[in-house]
Amino acid sequence: MDSAKIKMAEQFISLVPHCKALGMKLTLIEDGVAEMELPYDAKLVGDPETGVLHGGAISALMDTCCGTAAMSHPSSPAGTATIDLRIDYMRAATPGQTVTTRAECYHITRSVAFVRATAFDDDKDRPVATATGAFTVEGK
Repeated sequence: MDSAKIKMAEQFISLVPHCKALGMKLTLIEDGVAEMELPYDAKLVGDPETGVLHGGAISALMDTCCGTAAMSHPSSPAGTATIDLRIDYMRAATPGQTVTTRAECYHITRSVAFVRATAFDDDKDRPVATATGAFTVEGK
């Protein structure tokens, strides 16, 4: 993978205020693939009685990871923005566990990147959520 693209993705994540506020971490970046983690934090809990993370935090993680995968695709010359993102929540994330998202840019045109992603906690066989989305591809 191009080192300039790695640097661009890392800068993108470090400069986006909500990524920093939520504690997101980029753990893998390859051509068209990205993985990010959202460590469990009590301030991100959506239901104090159960300790389950808020769905909005999961959504932000998935959106950011998908955008990063789109930017890292060899045919994507620059930044990106979300056009459309559908997230299907399968179950609540287990309280106390880190949520990881893996996103793959599986098709790209001159103007749109198509991405799919899965979010999971320690139980990788039972996803927390899945997503499909479309992201802009900026011209050179």
